Amino acid sequence: MAEEQLLDERSESDTRPEIYDEDGAIAAGFLTDVRAAIEGEDAAFLREEVGQLHESEIGDLIERLDADERQGLIRLMGDEFDYTALTQIDDAIRLEIVDAMPNEQIAEAVRELDSDDAVYILEDLDEEDRQEILERLPFRERVRLRRSLEYPEESAGRRMQTEFVAVPPFWTVGQTIDYMREDEDLPERFSQIFVVDPSFKLMGAVDLDQILRTKRPEKIEEIMHETRHAVPAVMDQEEAAQIFQQYDLLSAAVVDENERLVGILTIDDIVDVLQEEAEEDILRLGGVGDEEISDTVLTTSRSRVPWLLVNLLTAFLAASVIQIFDATIQQIVALAVLMPIVAGMGGNAGSQTMTVTVRALATRDLDIYNAARIIRREVGVGFINGVIFALLIGMVAAWWFSSTQIGGIIAAAMIINMLAAALAGIMIPLLLDRFGADPAIASAVFVTAVTDVVGFFSFLGLATWWFGFAH
Repeated sequence: MAEEQLLDERSESDTRPEIYDEDGAIAAGFLTDVRAAIEGEDAAFLREEVGQLHESEIGDLIERLDADERQGLIRLMGDEFDYTALTQIDDAIRLEIVDAMPNEQIAEAVRELDSDDAVYILEDLDEEDRQEILERLPFRERVRLRRSLEYPEESAGRRMQTEFVAVPPFWTVGQTIDYMREDEDLPERFSQIFVVDPSFKLMGAVDLDQILRTKRPEKIEEIMHETRHAVPAVMDQEEAAQIFQQYDLLSAAVVDENERLVGILTIDDIVDVLQEEAEEDILRLGGVGDEEISDTVLTTSRSRVPWLLVNLLTAFLAASVIQIFDATIQQIVALAVLMPIVAGMGGNAGSQTMTVTVRALATRDLDIYNAARIIRREVGVGFINGVIFALLIGMVAAWWFSSTQIGGIIAAAMIINMLAAALAGIMIPLLLDRFGADPAIASAVFVTAVTDVVGFFSFLGLATWWFGFAH
């Protein structure tokens, strides 16, 4: 029997199309076949080949298709299309697809989704369209989705799944098992059963393995444990993710302001949150906000212009420092050749420190209690690196321009700017975080400004002082 089952599984896997190439991208052959089927209105092929793919694989396929092809794929697959795939694709592409669908079709799709996936699709729609779609849903489902949508964006309430299993404490294990077998509205997958009082206030939870190990007459209240890590619905999703990381949770109850159970967060939701937050931090460090790869030229340009404008203003500030020492530069041409090195090295060193600091703030590894120690460490690192590169650039400059004075000046300026870079790289993100600004998106411009200004001022200022003193 086991051998037959294994053969069946192998035969099923053999019929499954190879959709990825060696580089992990959608295989060109499979993509060509899908496009040909869409053009030829071959619904049978699409339902058979695409219908057996995982939702994430369908999402990858959709992103490779053109706009008309995406609509054709969904139309031809009909009921066989897995709308969960829309949660796996780029936001701009998902909105483009949903905007082209009638509200009646969206409502049918939402009925098939878990509540957290349904909210993910509904939250980006216009208020009018969203209300029309909700009105087409059954009352119970409509109430659940509206409650989730009332919570702030990027909160646990928006991320939670409202399908869960909750039982009173006086039920027996046998009653609970029978309830799970007979009720058709239970979630497809769950690992915990929550215990609530008559007002639905959360009392505790029981793991499924504990249910299976306990005899039927035992009462739930005798085997339940306290849910020590219940997540408030208004908590930011990033904070909720940190709770999952810290306590190695697979799921967690979500409660409202009255400690009543309103939903659950599961590990698959948290993985998505961690990925989104990491991508967001990377983009913001580059000053591009929430830019998507599928955004239009105008949208992309609009998202980048503000911080480029700030960068232009700080560049003028650095240029004004150079202008102060224009007479010195005219007399000693070597200074014009060497001064970008000091500013550039300081900028790179500051970016290294800033990146580590922003990440530490995001993961809560850096706070008021260990900030002083980290600052001392970064200053030490800046001094050591400054000395190392001061010796290198000092010797090269002395040989290049046959002047030990130039070598000594640029070496001293390098140490000063590397120290300034270390301090700016950690202090600017800390100060921005302290005053409620996002250090990820705002730090880079200011750190670069500091290293440019200090680098130019220290190098040109030392040269002006030294050669003025020497003569």
